[in-house]
Amino acid sequence: MELIKSIKAQYPFKSNFLKIEGHNYHYLDEGTGPVIVMVHGNPTWSFYYRNLILGLKDKFRVIVPDHMGCGLSDKPEEYDYTLERRIADLGTLLHSLEVKEYHMVVHDWGGAIGFGNAVLNEGELKKVVILNTAAFLSKKIPFTINLLKNKIWGPFAVRALNGFCFPATFMTTEKKLKPEVKEAYLFPYNNYKNRIAVSEFVQDIPMKENHRSYPKLKEVESKLKTLNSEKLILWGGKDFCFNDHFYHRWKSIYPEASFKYFEDAGHYVLEDKPEECLKEIRSFFLG
Repeated sequence: MELIKSIKAQYPFKSNFLKIEGHNYHYLDEGTGPVIVMVHGNPTWSFYYRNLILGLKDKFRVIVPDHMGCGLSDKPEEYDYTLERRIADLGTLLHSLEVKEYHMVVHDWGGAIGFGNAVLNEGELKKVVILNTAAFLSKKIPFTINLLKNKIWGPFAVRALNGFCFPATFMTTEKKLKPEVKEAYLFPYNNYKNRIAVSEFVQDIPMKENHRSYPKLKEVESKLKTLNSEKLILWGGKDFCFNDHFYHRWKSIYPEASFKYFEDAGHYVLEDKPEECLKEIRSFFLG
């Protein structure tokens, strides 16, 4: 009970749910005004965007889903935990809310998911903030994450030994997370059953052409340059996963983008540079 109170103090938002195939798909819908959609990655959840929501909802309507199996969404054992399905789920949510035009913030796997929806609906995305993410194929992958892709013992390490969520609480930032923040990140993934999506996200990283999500990510990548939306790249330079290779790749895809590089921030750039990121993002969306 004390843990729940602690989380609610940091995350004072109303929960909303959409039924998808009989499962609860959780999302936040805060504020009024132009829509900003924030798309998280793995192993975070909508909690990652809490400070942005609080700092933007006075001028914007902020919509932040938890992917199925993540955060406060249901965690079904049997579900199509693929990139294509996650893109479809996001599209279903935005369609149900009658969102026609929107801005977007993406991080980690949220890049592939968010851009995946955007390229299917050209003209709807107006501005996008890119935070340590990718939406294109790459041979670059950290050794430790590659080990967890092993189909036999990888899921056991992630689900039974908590070998992904727990390390993420200290490997993703340059500043040590406060205990209450660390607890909040781990809260939705507190047992074997609840880590199903975390494990499937790892398995869904397409490194070879015969991988289930390779064609979809290749399709997304091929359409990135068709997006005429304004772009802002905010990047943590100490990211062990989405390192400078990905940063420079984004800059080559979108040379017209504005950018800010934080040399002393890690993968969770919003945790290491909360005030700086909020200032940059708010100015970008209001401009």
